[in-house]
Amino acid sequence: MTTTRTRRAPASAYRDARPASSGIDIDIARLERLRHLTRWMDSRWRVPGTNIPVGLDGIASIVPGIGDTATALVSAYIVMEAARFGLPKWILARMAANVGIDWAVGSIPVIGTLFDVGFKANRRNLDLLHEHLEERLAQARSV
Repeated sequence: MTTTRTRRAPASAYRDARPASSGIDIDIARLERLRHLTRWMDSRWRVPGTNIPVGLDGIASIVPGIGDTATALVSAYIVMEAARFGLPKWILARMAANVGIDWAVGSIPVIGTLFDVGFKANRRNLDLLHEHLEERLAQARSV
């Protein structure tokens, strides 16, 4: 099972990259909180003897249904916070689909736990948020 790591800069990088007159307001503190929460949910620890990252989402999925539902609520919070950055509805729908897939497949005993360790819905959603913010900054610079 391969794992992906984000190639995104920390949220603090947006502070210096944001043109002063762009009209783009990025809440750096909120972005850092989402980044920190995502790390706890998806990749806080390593499986002993491997380089496979695991977070609370993978650990909680050991309890079928209940663990996945609890972590899906946290994932929904991440999507809700991402919506406050003004993401288009199609990106929010994609983020919600990531959470739904993670919840549905993750609820299957044993297979779901393995899926949760590899899928990383929160990481995918944070990457979508970063991509959107980077595009907005690039557009603001070109104006």
